[in-house]
Amino acid sequence: MNRRVTGIGGIFFKARDPKALQDWYRVHLGIDVQEWGGAVFRWHDPKAPEPDGCTAWSIFPATSDHFAPSQAPFMVNYRVGDLAAILTALREEGCAVDEKTDASEFGKFGWVMDPEGNRIELWEPPAAPVG
Repeated sequence: MNRRVTGIGGIFFKARDPKALQDWYRVHLGIDVQEWGGAVFRWHDPKAPEPDGCTAWSIFPATSDHFAPSQAPFMVNYRVGDLAAILTALREEGCAVDEKTDASEFGKFGWVMDPEGNRIELWEPPAAPVG
């Protein structure tokens, strides 16, 4: 089987009080939570500059519909090499693929539901790193 997922691009979850939970993670775990509500964990450091990638971590309000139609309070973002090819393959395999896709300076995004009703975000990073 071809390897479709190349890593985890992000972990996103809901909270009843996002600000308080962000503060807790900042104070107790030292996570550098930014104004946008999350943090970026870089995969490299001065001793190991390659690969140049990151994993996003973000808290959403409990009322967010960003994970809809899933009722789960979380969503995992998986890195992929060729989003269009993977979405085509998933459709051919009978998976519940969202018709909507998104493309921006941050890369290309698509979504699929797993058999348990969890929304999965698939992310093809941009060719050049952002920021």
